[in-house]
Amino acid sequence: QQKWFEGINNFNNYYYIVEYQGRKIGLINDKNMDWEARTSESGLFFWDMEFINTFIPVLTSLVLLDTGFSYLDWNISYIHVLKGNAPAIGYVHQLGYELCKGQENEENQLYFLSKENFNLKGQKIRRAAEAFKDDKSDNGYLLLEKIDYESGLAQTIEAYFSQAGIHLKSKDTEQGKMFFR
Repeated sequence: QQKWFEGINNFNNYYYIVEYQGRKIGLINDKNMDWEARTSESGLFFWDMEFINTFIPVLTSLVLLDTGFSYLDWNISYIHVLKGNAPAIGYVHQLGYELCKGQENEENQLYFLSKENFNLKGQKIRRAAEAFKDDKSDNGYLLLEKIDYESGLAQTIEAYFSQAGIHLKSKDTEQGKMFFR
């Protein structure tokens, strides 16, 4: 288990707890990040079944995808979906994911989503999600918190922005540094 943890506890793998109204209800991850090819694989899991058929999984996945495509300038997002999970397959198709070649007979199928497909095919679901946006977030932002600077994570992300030619506006706040498109 220690070896597994050491393999994921790095700059290429991120795991986030999904919290809603003070309850920890799920997990989303972005793993196997290839910073040069600008690709990653994400996954979403909700253990609190009360929320599985709500807007929360949709918003959670949209936030992760928007962060990848809009702030990190990702090219491709990959996911695995079980072949028999018709609701999940329908949802990922709405976002623009496509089944990878050779996956038709696999039980745990690999899908890919390009930035172009996300921007084109995912428009409808993204517009619907805007109903949940508050006034202060405008078109969204990426917040690197003070603890991110203490750990060195923020400096690594800022260096990536610079190396990748990603130009974002920024603003120092009490919580940390906000980056805007």
